[in-house]
Amino acid sequence: MTSQVSSTAEQADGAHVGEQRSFGDGGTDKEIRRLDRVIIRFAGDSGDGMQLTGDRFTSETASFGNDLSTLPNFPAEIRAPAGTLPGVSSFQLHFADHDILTPGDAPDVLVAMNPAALKANLADVPHGAEIIVNTDEFTKRPMAKVGYATSPLEDGSLEAYRVHPVPLTTLTVEALKDFGLSRKEAERSKNMFALGLLSWMYHRPTEGTEKFLAAKFAKKPNIAKANVAAFRAGWNFGETTEDFAVSYEVAPASKAFPTGTYRNISGNLALSYGLIAAGRQADLPVYLGSYPITPASDILHELSKHKNFGVRTFQAEDEIAGIGAALGAAFGGSLAVTTTSGPGVALKSETIGLAVSLELPLLIVDIQRGGPSTGLPTKTEQADLLQAMYGRNGEAPVPIVAPKTPADCFDAALDAARIALTYRTPVFLLSDGYLANGSEPWRIPETDGLPDLRVQFATGPNHQLADGTEVFWPYKRDEQTLARPWAVPGTPGLEHRIGGIEKQDGTGNISYDPANHDFMVRTRQAKVAGIEVPDLEVDDPAGEDGAGAGLLVLGWGSTYGPITAAVRRVRGAGQRIAQAHLRHLNPFPRNLGEVLARYDKVIVPEMNLGQLATLLRAEFLVDARSYTQVSGMPFKAEQLAEVFKEAIND
Repeated sequence: MTSQVSSTAEQADGAHVGEQRSFGDGGTDKEIRRLDRVIIRFAGDSGDGMQLTGDRFTSETASFGNDLSTLPNFPAEIRAPAGTLPGVSSFQLHFADHDILTPGDAPDVLVAMNPAALKANLADVPHGAEIIVNTDEFTKRPMAKVGYATSPLEDGSLEAYRVHPVPLTTLTVEALKDFGLSRKEAERSKNMFALGLLSWMYHRPTEGTEKFLAAKFAKKPNIAKANVAAFRAGWNFGETTEDFAVSYEVAPASKAFPTGTYRNISGNLALSYGLIAAGRQADLPVYLGSYPITPASDILHELSKHKNFGVRTFQAEDEIAGIGAALGAAFGGSLAVTTTSGPGVALKSETIGLAVSLELPLLIVDIQRGGPSTGLPTKTEQADLLQAMYGRNGEAPVPIVAPKTPADCFDAALDAARIALTYRTPVFLLSDGYLANGSEPWRIPETDGLPDLRVQFATGPNHQLADGTEVFWPYKRDEQTLARPWAVPGTPGLEHRIGGIEKQDGTGNISYDPANHDFMVRTRQAKVAGIEVPDLEVDDPAGEDGAGAGLLVLGWGSTYGPITAAVRRVRGAGQRIAQAHLRHLNPFPRNLGEVLARYDKVIVPEMNLGQLATLLRAEFLVDARSYTQVSGMPFKAEQLAEVFKEAIND
């Protein structure tokens, strides 16, 4: 879904404002209230289709032209017991008429499909918010499963909220009575009824959803028609029922973006497109050797669809085979990629070390999740930084690149490919579950604006022996980048040794010489340390007296959105605060030490126990203060804003 928007502006990630008007169309006369932003959370059993419902609402919102940010949250179990707290799946969407950065701290509207969904999410819902409840599920047995002794719809516990009791299941079954479906089949469409109701409530377009349903169930036309009917019934229910006296409008974010063509995109999809673009810009085939693992599997699924762009995908029997095949493809002259999450990185570590030794370009995409071990497969974390930095035997330095938003995953993939190809090295690309599954508008780039990543393969001898013989040395380096030549196997005259044991400088022959080993270790480290990365940019608006802030907030990866939203709130309260965000974590930007020394206080928010802060303290001897969270969920903007205010006033 794409849309055209123009102009540019940046507004605070701020409060709701609006105007009111009324209209009548024969039988109705309902108020329409205009808002600047809304946060909606759909929640239900993992079989209730909450992710699909959220995706469809998001797609229509994107086509309408709002800025948006999403937070899918689902259980790790393939099918948790129905109606239980561990089985609750939710999807939160924040959309606005201005530039926003996060999926929102708390929902303005909660759609709860059963008692478990209500209980699991109620603590996040502020007083005064709207709760739409499927009353059909609030019977004795479902309530007992989650510990409700009495119905929360009747015992007064929800008096602080604006509750809309809606018998979603009954209304859906009634709407589909002429389709010849069993009651169980009809009940499955209740998520489409809820989507129709919310689409009416917030004036979302409907054509795209109806076309989507027709395509999704093209082989089952009766099911497609039933879902469309349920969707329309939900819309009409909102239009005609007296319980919903107000609907809302959120205007397109026409001033939030530069002119261009936009589409909604998730982090994993943006990363996949970035890898495809990197292959095209390098004029190389892309080879993915991978083993399915949450939350990285979507990249394998997506890349497998693009053979027409020279992409080959190999689903291996395990993590080790996946990266082994990818490294073989790198040796053969492909842009090689392996995708995984934290547990898979541990299994791949020896082969990553081999890639360091062989000095071949290889992208290791780590979509981080909660750990240790298999940990929290569907929850987010940033706890693989030290593993990426040091998680191999011996001295095996690897560059590290981290995207900051879902859309930025596209650019980060191109950047990681640039480093890998230019410097002949494996590169870590550290995304995480929050970025992978979340989505936002992405401006589709012009192809002529993408970087030129083409490389020159070795074609002939590059060294002359003392007797004048012309030979090929696989480890004779470029003086500027220290990269070794890349020779495609089978090129006449370029035969050379390859293997995991230490190389002799230049020739690549096996060497046990202590001095040579010392030289090779230091040379590989110097190559990574010498990688060209942009200087760190600092956002530090000076006051009227020309003085900057005393506090710097330094982040990396997916903390960008919550940090930036929090910084806006602090500045909106009249306090000075500076912000910077790292994309390159190894090597650090050249000016990072100077930037850190500029500030009296430095805070590093991370979704781990302080891994970047540890690196900063070791490298620059600065008092970098950690603020950490390992709950499996991203930071909230208000949470960080309070921490920053306390630090300023400390």
